Amino acid sequence: MQEAIQKAEVLIEALGWIRRFRGRHVVIKLGGSALDQQDAVKSLLTDVIFMETVGMKPILVHGGGKAISRAMKDADIEPNFVQGRRYTDAATLDIACRVLTREVCQPLVDEIIRQGGHAKPLHFGTDNCLVGERLTLKADDGSDLDLGFVGHVADINRKLLEETCQAGIIPVIPSIAVDRSGQRLNVNADTAAAAVARLLRAEKLVFLSDVPGIYRDINDETSLMSHLDWAGCRKLIAEGVIDAGMLPKVDAALEALDAGVQKVHIVDGRMSHSVLIEVYSNTGVGTEIVRRTTESRG
Repeated sequence: MQEAIQKAEVLIEALGWIRRFRGRHVVIKLGGSALDQQDAVKSLLTDVIFMETVGMKPILVHGGGKAISRAMKDADIEPNFVQGRRYTDAATLDIACRVLTREVCQPLVDEIIRQGGHAKPLHFGTDNCLVGERLTLKADDGSDLDLGFVGHVADINRKLLEETCQAGIIPVIPSIAVDRSGQRLNVNADTAAAAVARLLRAEKLVFLSDVPGIYRDINDETSLMSHLDWAGCRKLIAEGVIDAGMLPKVDAALEALDAGVQKVHIVDGRMSHSVLIEVYSNTGVGTEIVRRTTESRG
């Protein structure tokens, strides 16, 4: 009986958040180590289906860098990175397009359907959603760096996304954009998810990471910071606390907040039901980032 009561208390706690977020968009970015753990992926997709069932409008954006690297190795193509971006020639682009749409995106859609949800892949092979432009970076001497077919998300097909969500269908979007001429471009999944959230003015942007969130001291698991604001993140970046793999996520998070996204969450994608706990409980399990520190958790 006590266990049943505890379950009821959990549902009651979630009720307030369910009411608050009904009808709102939440963009969830999946990638990295989490994609390699089937149980974690299934748990995440259950969370996404739950969100849609209780009235939220989840949108799943994914990468697949490790799978692309494995496919390139099988094809005897040596990966080359420029300022952290994968140099993408025509052969690499073909591999990225195939891996992301067929080997990552479609299985995610299939699993959502297997669990009783409704999902649709949105990319160049179905209905394209991400509109891209070539990405230009500068070398230390000011010269242009050649990245090949690498881009960033400049726009989205907002009508397509909204109509898909309105129909009770979960969009699943791989990190491949198409420019105005029809050229496919390899884009960073973190920045692609942030762009979708920014352009939709989403309620939430959730990054699934291979760590529980942002630590004051990466070697001290008790130093996880559950709540940060924009200024606090900038201070931690200046201090070097936020660096390496976390920095692109935080930069994308701050840009999304500037554009009107209400909150950004960084949670451990390997933890079972981490997204549900983060979004629908009073305490959460990861790090949430808000524009101003006066905003409450949730």
